[in-house]
Amino acid sequence: MIERMSRPSLPLAILLIVGGIVGLIAAFALTVDKIAVLEDPAADISCNFSVLVQCGKNLNSPQGSAFGFPNPLLGLMMFPAPIIVGVASLAGVRFPRWFWAAFNVGMAFAIGFVIWLMSVSLFVLGTLCPWCMAVWSVVIPMSVATTLYNIRERNLPLGAAAARVAGRAYGWMPIITLVLYVVFAVFAQVRLDVLHRL
Repeated sequence: MIERMSRPSLPLAILLIVGGIVGLIAAFALTVDKIAVLEDPAADISCNFSVLVQCGKNLNSPQGSAFGFPNPLLGLMMFPAPIIVGVASLAGVRFPRWFWAAFNVGMAFAIGFVIWLMSVSLFVLGTLCPWCMAVWSVVIPMSVATTLYNIRERNLPLGAAAARVAGRAYGWMPIITLVLYVVFAVFAQVRLDVLHRL
């Protein structure tokens, strides 16, 4: 039996490329800032704008090195993957089902890690890290869109009913993304009183 191969729609391929590039730039900027802090703990890094809007506190926290090394290094290692998948898809490459399932596992890890980092930032550190938020803003739609695509195409074996629901939801990705951004903004406002502290 020949395994069915698939490639994403043009919007998903572009989302993966643009999201991967934005995430890679943010991870690089955070890495540069982390190096600056390691060289001089009192360094005035580029992303520190106020007590509320800064990344220094995030970078220097234990959660900023969740796996024993600075989190931005994960971004430098992982964000090339969606860029490569997106570019390959635009070039006409079709990937087997196992590849999409493995790629979805990586995306699931990414969004899980991002949700944890968002909660740490809001509820533990009390900061809004600009470069971190850039990463969050692209990981969320990339992860959700990839998962909906894989369910729709049955690269994830969740059945015909789930495929139909995912297919309908896939067309609403811009609205779903906006709703998730608004949910984060509401949490940030309630927790940090952002509007009065900017």
